[in-house]
This record gives sequence, structure tokens and C-alpha cells, in this order.
Amino acid sequence: MPRAPVIVHPPCSGGRRVTLHGQDIGRARRPGDIAAYLRRAGFPAADLIWDDAGVCEWREGGPDIWFTR
Repeated sequence: MPRAPVIVHPPCSGGRRVTLHGQDIGRARRPGDIAAYLRRAGFPAADLIWDDAGVCEWREGGPDIWFTR
């Protein structure tokens, strides 16, 4: 099964690392940050990826988890 092109890595004290096709594109502190990074990278429909597991893989928590406790 192919990997999703967008990976939102596990939360840490500084937010969540985001990669696109294996390239680090930033550290997000909220969903809007991910959308902004993806738009800058030329990714179409950056605001519509949250529920598409074929496009976005959330590791150790979904879009409601941003920092470790």
C-alpha cells in the first residue's frame, strides 16, 4: 500500500513536524499551519486533506492533538 504524501508526525513540545513526499516542510502548531505549508509547496486543495487517509497520515493523534503533555 502506498504511503500518504503528507505525514503529520507525532506531537512534541514545539508542535508537529510535517513532511511532504519525505521532505520536511515545517513544524505546525495548528491545522492552518499545515494548509499554509502545503499551499506554498503547490499542493492542491491544501485545506481539504484532513480526512483523506490516502493524502494525509496523522501519527499518534489527529488534528485535535498538537503538543505533548
